[in-house]
Order: sequence, then structure tokens, then C-alpha cells
Amino acid sequence: LTAPDGADINLHGGPWVVRSVLDLCAAAGFTIEARADLSDGGDSLERQMLAAIPSARTELALRALLAQPDAWAALRDEVLRDDVVRWDDDRRRARLGAILADRALENLLRLPQVAIVGPPNVGKSTLANQLVAAERSITADLPGTTRDWVGEVADIDGLAVLLVDTPGLRCTDDAVERQAIAHSAVKIGGSDLLLLVLDGTRPLAGEQQALLDRFPGAARLVNKMDVGRALDPSVLRALPIAARLGAGLDAVRRMILRHFGCWEIDPTLPRCWTDRQRALVQSALDDPTHLSRLWSR
Repeated sequence: LTAPDGADINLHGGPWVVRSVLDLCAAAGFTIEARADLSDGGDSLERQMLAAIPSARTELALRALLAQPDAWAALRDEVLRDDVVRWDDDRRRARLGAILADRALENLLRLPQVAIVGPPNVGKSTLANQLVAAERSITADLPGTTRDWVGEVADIDGLAVLLVDTPGLRCTDDAVERQAIAHSAVKIGGSDLLLLVLDGTRPLAGEQQALLDRFPGAARLVNKMDVGRALDPSVLRALPIAARLGAGLDAVRRMILRHFGCWEIDPTLPRCWTDRQRALVQSALDDPTHLSRLWSR
């Protein structure tokens, strides 16, 4: 259906079709506004759900989001069934506290950033390509092949993340490489999770030890375990992998999912995904007389 000032497009095929069309429109110069026809929502929660649909990049995200009206209705029915003008305080604190602590749906919708860091030539780009399941980063057995950070959306078993492949961190006389390393520091600092990749064929000294000291909170991976074993991953509390072969990557995916609370989640549980929702749950947690506000939000 066309009009002089625009067009009405009806898309079928799932969220990836919608996302692909939006990406094509953006590439053509259109401004994308994440909106939904809020008049279709029966209540405030349903309208918030509809507004968030464009942010659901995976089937898991969409399933968890679409389940929210029924999930909150089920919790309301449980509360009313148990005569909750005075819902048991311990039960109330446990249920609402668990909802506040659960960031799974929020992470499923917001595209968390995961940066891969490490010395040159340890297999960072190979790991990135395996996780993205595409050849987006150039890989070679030469230090400094990645000259700037490379970002790509990866679907980690239902969790969409912005995977950032950074240049090898080292001291170098190459002015271009130095500038790329400096620029990547901004991306590293803004990441939600760091994957520190070490070379299992090299001893833990020099650049590798320096990066362990620099990023103490990073998740550690020891790569090239199919080639040599100069490092013991268990001593370093690291995951052993062979990125070239794809070995050990299932464990890496599980670790990423667990970090963001998305490992083996039940998509039908009630969850929050906005600050306003969290404020209402916190209010009901602090004062049981505010429980009714959860059903009228």
C-alpha cells in the first residue's frame, strides 16, 4: 500500500526478516525509529512489550518478550489466590528479589558488547570468526594483521552480542598499529565482558603476563591447545580452546550465556526490561501494599 509520502510494508518470516529490511533501509539513508502501534496493546505492559519488539534480534529474545503479559498475569493470579492482601513476606521477598536480580531479558534486548583482547597472533580473529560463524576478520600468521577493532553481531545460542575483535595489544614502532591499539582501548573500556585470549604455545611471560595483570576481571581462554601446551589452563582458571578447529567453543558460548544470565533460561518467567518496571518491583518489594501497582502498570 503506497502513499505520496511513504509506503506501508507488511513483513512475514520472523524477526530476522524485519531486522534485514530495517538494515537495508538504514543503508539506503532512512532514519530508523523503533516504534510499534501502541494502540494494539491491551494494557501498559503489553504496550511496553510491543514497543520493545524491534530490539528482539533472536527467537529466544522474542519468545521471552512475548511471554511477559501471560507471565505477569500468572504471578498476579498466584498472589490473589494466596490471599495476598498480606502475601507471605518471605515469599514476596524471594519472588520479587529474584525478578529484580534477573537481567536476562534486558540483556537479550540490549545487545551487550563482548571484546576479544590478547597479544598479537594468538587467534583472536579466528575465535571471532568462529563465534560469528562468518569470515569477517582477516586472519593470518602475522602479528598486527587486525589493524583496527572490528565489530559484528553474533548470535550466541539466542543471545545477540556485539562481538568486538581488537588488534593485538603490544608495544610497537608502527604508527598505524599504535593508533589502532589506542582507539581499541575505548571499545575495550566500554565492553560488558572481556575475553582474554592467551597462546598456549608460549610461556606466560612478557606480553601475556602483562595482559593478565592489566585485565584481572577478564574471562580467560588459552588457545592453540591443539598445537602445544606451554600453559596449563587449569592453573590460570582458563578455558582451553583450539579456535582454528572450533574445539572448546561450546564452553565459551556457555560461559558468555552464564555471564549475561541467559544460560538455560525459562522464557516464560516474569521479567523486567525497563527502569520503570524495576522501580515498580522494587516498590512492591519494599512495601507489600504496593503490590497492586504491578498489575496496573
